Amino acid sequence: MSKRSGEELHALVRELYPLCRSITGPGTRVTLDIIERYIPLQRTEVPTGQKVFDWEIPREWSIRDAWISDATGRRVVDFRAHNLHVVNYSSPVRARMSLDELRPHLYSLPDHPDWIPYRTSYYNDSWGFCLTDRQQQALQPGEYEVCIDSTLQPGSMTLADAVIPGNSTDEVVVYTHVCHPSLCNDNLTGIAVAALLARELAKTPRALTWRFVFAPTTIGSIAWLSVNEARTSRIRHGLVLASLGDAGGFVYKRSRRGNAPIDRIVEYALREEAGAQVEDFSPYGYDERQFNSPGFNLPVGRLTRTPNGRYPQYHTSADNLDFVSAQALGGSLQLCLRVASMVETNRTMLNLLPKCEPRLGPRNLFRNVGGRGPSQLEHAVLWVLNQSDGTRDLLDIAIRSGIPYEVIVQAASALSQTDLLRETKPVAS
Repeated sequence: MSKRSGEELHALVRELYPLCRSITGPGTRVTLDIIERYIPLQRTEVPTGQKVFDWEIPREWSIRDAWISDATGRRVVDFRAHNLHVVNYSSPVRARMSLDELRPHLYSLPDHPDWIPYRTSYYNDSWGFCLTDRQQQALQPGEYEVCIDSTLQPGSMTLADAVIPGNSTDEVVVYTHVCHPSLCNDNLTGIAVAALLARELAKTPRALTWRFVFAPTTIGSIAWLSVNEARTSRIRHGLVLASLGDAGGFVYKRSRRGNAPIDRIVEYALREEAGAQVEDFSPYGYDERQFNSPGFNLPVGRLTRTPNGRYPQYHTSADNLDFVSAQALGGSLQLCLRVASMVETNRTMLNLLPKCEPRLGPRNLFRNVGGRGPSQLEHAVLWVLNQSDGTRDLLDIAIRSGIPYEVIVQAASALSQTDLLRETKPVAS
C-alpha cells in the first residue's frame, strides 16, 4: 500500500502545486474543493472584522495577475510564471517608476541566486515582488511598469472540517494549514497526507470521533479555536501535520504537557523509524502553539519530517515537486495510520481474577501440551494479566514487556472474550 499511496499523494501535491493560496481568497477555496474529492468537508466562513481572541479576521485577498515590465514592454517578473513572484497579500498597484524607486519593493536571496523567496504582508498595506537574485542583478536602470492586479475587500476566511463520527463524542483533532502558495513540503504534503488519512479512517467504524481541520496557519487555528471553544473540552488527542514529504527522518514535537497520551503513542511508533527524533514543546512553530496556549493546554503534538526553517529550501521556490518524494509521502501516511490505530486501541484494562495466575488452558489461551516455553502471544497474555491492575494501559505493558504493541492488543482482545479481563477506561479518558 505504501508505494501506491505514495504515488497518489504525490499526484495530489502536483495538482495543488499551481494554485495561489493565501489565508483568505479563492485559491484556498479551490484547494478545499479538491480535498473534498477525498473526504466531505463542513465549511465555516468567518467574516472580515470578526474578533477572534486578540486577533481580527483580515480583508479577503484575491489576485488575478501581476508583473514588472521594462521599457520595451517585456515582462521581467511575471506572476504567471510562478505565484511566489508576488508578495502574498500585496495591495493593488499600477504605476511607472525608476529602478531606484522599485528596489525597496524587491526581495531576493543572494545566497541562493536561482531561488525565489516566499514573503507575505498579511496585516500591512504594502506590496512587493519576489524574484531570483539573478533576475534582480540583471535589472538595468530605467523606467519600469509595475502592476499587481489584486483586491483587498471585506469577505471571509474559510475553515473546513472533515468529521468522522465514532462511538464516542471524544475527539481526535488533526490540523494542517492550507494557506501557502506553491510550496510543496510546506505544506502541500501535510494537506495530502491529512486528506488520505481521513479517507482511510472513514472506511471502518471508529471508537473516537476524528476531526480533520484544513485552515490557514496561525490566524486559522486561532479562528477555529475561537469559533469552536465550547468543543475543545472533547479533544483527547491532537496532531498538527506539516512538512511530510522531504528525505529527512520524522521529528515529533511533544505537547505542552509533555506526557500526554499522544506524546507517548507517537514516541513509541517512532521507535522503528530510522533517524526519528522527539523534541520538547516550544512556543514557536506551526499551529500546535495555539492549541497548546495556556488557556487551552490541549494534548496536541506536531509531526513533521524536517521541521520548518531547518532546510535551505524552506519558503523558497526550491520547495518544489522535486524536493518531495512519493516514497517519503507514503511512509508518512503509513506512520500516521499506525498512530491512529494505537489511538483507537490503547486502553486501560483490569484483571478480574488478580490473585495468582488463572487457568488459561481451559479458556483456550494457552497450549494444552507443556514442556516448552510460551509463544509470543502466550507471553503477551501473561503480561497483560499481570499488569492490568487498572493503572497501566496497553502501551505501558508493551513498553515494559518489550513485546510489540500489536501483539499486546491481540492478547488483550482474546482475554476480553473471557471472564478474566475487562476495560476500565480508554486511554483518552
